[in-house]
Amino acid sequence: MSAVEEMLAELGLTLPEVVPPLAAYQPAVQSGVYVYTAGQLPMVDGKLPVTGKVGAEVTAEEAKDLARVCALNALAAVKSVAGDLDRIARVVKVVGFVASASDFTGQPGVINGASELFAEVLGEKGVHARSAVGVAVLPLDAPVEVEVQVELRGA
Repeated sequence: MSAVEEMLAELGLTLPEVVPPLAAYQPAVQSGVYVYTAGQLPMVDGKLPVTGKVGAEVTAEEAKDLARVCALNALAAVKSVAGDLDRIARVVKVVGFVASASDFTGQPGVINGASELFAEVLGEKGVHARSAVGVAVLPLDAPVEVEVQVELRGA
């Protein structure tokens, strides 16, 4: 087990299986020393635990927890191409999308769920640049979606 996976275990988390693509794309691709993930939905055992808009059907706190799930799914996608999460030199960029009710403006707080997970698991290597964007709707009516760019060492 990698040191990253040991840290996940200490946090009571398990790296999930890679979420299969919903359309014509790969969950992650490597280009040079970088791994780019596709947008990761908060899928758990092949389904979304919650659907709807944040600020309407879904609370900001529920959505923040779902963003953590997205981050875990992103780590699984990174591992699928990198082979070992200990190869992560740093998380470079996180982009989070929040399906938002028309008056919801707390997107940064929601995406903190993903950002905080990366920092907890990877320490300083998990601190990154980020965008948090409100959108009208996401695939499958998911409340949140996260994509990640990771730099690897030993590529």
